[in-house]
Formats: sequence, C-alpha cells, structure tokens
Amino acid sequence: MLGFLCYPLGMEIKDIYYVLKRGTQRMVERYVLAEDFKCKYCGSKNLWLYGKYKGSQRFYCRDCKRKFAGNFALPKMRSPVSHVGDALQSYFSGMSLNEVRQNIEQQHNYSPSVSTIYRWLDRFIKEAEYKVRDIHPHVGNTWVADETVIKINGKKYWLFDCIDADTRFLLASHLSPNRGTREARALMDKATERANKTPQVVVTDKLSAYLDGVELAFGADAKHRQGSPFDIETNTNLIERFQGSLKDRTKVLRGLKKPETARKFIEGWLIHYNYFRPHIALKGKTPAQKAGIRLSTNDWLDVVREPRDTATIDIATEPRPILRLHHPKPLAPKPPRLDRNEFYAGRGMASKRYFRGARRTKLC
Repeated sequence: MLGFLCYPLGMEIKDIYYVLKRGTQRMVERYVLAEDFKCKYCGSKNLWLYGKYKGSQRFYCRDCKRKFAGNFALPKMRSPVSHVGDALQSYFSGMSLNEVRQNIEQQHNYSPSVSTIYRWLDRFIKEAEYKVRDIHPHVGNTWVADETVIKINGKKYWLFDCIDADTRFLLASHLSPNRGTREARALMDKATERANKTPQVVVTDKLSAYLDGVELAFGADAKHRQGSPFDIETNTNLIERFQGSLKDRTKVLRGLKKPETARKFIEGWLIHYNYFRPHIALKGKTPAQKAGIRLSTNDWLDVVREPRDTATIDIATEPRPILRLHHPKPLAPKPPRLDRNEFYAGRGMASKRYFRGARRTKLC
C-alpha cells in the first residue's frame, strides 16, 4: 500500500517522493492547486490535504484543527461567495426572488431554490446590521419625512421614512398598519437615535399625525414645516427623488406575507440605500460617503466575504485547475513479440498471451 509525505499547499507543480511498501523510493509528479489556499476559519496557510467528499477536495488546518472544503464558499456552504453577493445585490436593486434565481442560472449555470436565496438574505442582512450598528452619520439640520402605502399579504401597511436633506442619508424607517401620532413619533425617535442629534427643521406633508409626532419628539428644538412638495421650493427636487426611492422600496417588499419579515428586509434595504447605492445628486457617491462614513465593505459581496466568525474568503476569477490526488500506477513493461514457433509456458499453463510468471518457450 502506498503512503505519502504530507506537505503544505500553496506551491507549483513539484516532485513528491512516494514511499513504497518494500522501502524503495520512486519520484513522480503530483499536481496541486495554483491558488494560495488558506483556512476559512483562521486564515492560516498551514494546511494539509484531507481527502475528497463528493468530488470536492477537503483540507485540514494544523493551527485551528478544523476541516473545510476547497471551494470559494463560506464554511458549511456550497455556493461561492460571488453567487451569493450577486443575489443580494440583485434583490435590493428591485428583483423578486424568482428573478434573482433566474439571473443566477443565466450567469453561473446554477439554479438555487427560492428558499435558499431567502436564507442568504436572512443571514447577511444580520451581518450588515452588525457592521453598521454603532455608526452615527454626520447629517445636516434639515430632515424630510414622508410615508407611502404598501400591501403585505393583501393588507395595507404604512411605511414611514425620514431622510436627511444634505446627505440623502436615510435615517429611519417604520412600518405600521396605522399612520397616527404614535407612528410619527416612533419614526422621529429612530432617526434621532441613528443621527445622535436633533434637527433644526423637519419637513413633512400635511398629514395631521406629524403635528403632534414632531412636537412630542423634539419639542421646541425643531421647527416643523408642512406642505406639499411643490409648496416648498428648496426641497422640491429632493422630495420628488425621495418618492422615487420609496417606490423602489416597495418592489423589494413584494411577495412578503408577514410584517415581521417585511421589517427585517426594510433594515436590509436601508443599509443598501445608505452604504452601497450611489446617488446621482451626490456625484456618484453613496449617502454614507457624503456623511463622512468610511467602511471596509463597499457592496454586498464584501459583506458576504467578511462574516464575523470566519476569515475573508477569496473570489475565484477563473476556473480552478483539476486537483489530481490519485497515486500514479507504474506502467507494466510490454511483453516481447513472439515468433511463430514460440509461446508462453509456466505454472502448468501454455498460451500465446503473456501471463504472470510465464516464460518464452520454443516448440520442439
């Protein structure tokens, strides 16, 4: 039985010594991956090969003592991080879950189920929330609030939003089946907690709930200005563009059947709008960049590649070369060509074909 010497990865094609059973040594070529693999958990490069499972090469980390598959996916996942990042970006850009699945199938020839994409969204929205949980943007003193109606499982819900006029930073969102004073105040309290400041001017429409809601939240510290978008000349373009953004939001929420699920995906869209979506009015910058926020994650792909409990996962830009791990068998020497009056004999047998232990014999 053949044995072999273990060695760390990350090198080109090299000659490896195989120790045979009889103690002799034979030098053969062994092919390894050109990519510089590292541990998915701790980032170490001190790895050993650990066999195959369903055609996928597995590795063993000698530092953290963990095993993982040799693919460009997160631990315990089969889909590469590039596929997951594309799915999240497509969904928050306005595609439905079925459209996201079809898009992945066309681009990568791989069709995940809708429930799989939903689990990706559920997991990495939480990861994105964790990354921005303690960030307070540097926003201006004028905030704009508005609401729109959406349907969840056939029932009408009101979606309140508050945006900063200077940076276009979406400070808060609030989903509720009602649109009263309690909901307006809850929106203002969320915006104050996110911005860590109180505005000087709050611009809303003529909904009566904003009158008491703004008063209860800010008191005399903020001036409340009500009117239609065309009554406020300085904010006409801002509110029109903001209404368009709200319509994009409703596309993301379509197909959801529970308000609890909708609130979760609202937080994901808030992160997408503030940190990953460039704004034309901001000259190609995101609201977070305009508000002086600098993150290591620039899109959803970076969120997927850098989760809390693992190392950064590399991205495969080209098809990976085949990893050959079989032991090459030595070729048997070709038997010599027999003459007409010759045959193979031995072990009580005679034949024109060579067999083990046979000797060339001439006819008498």
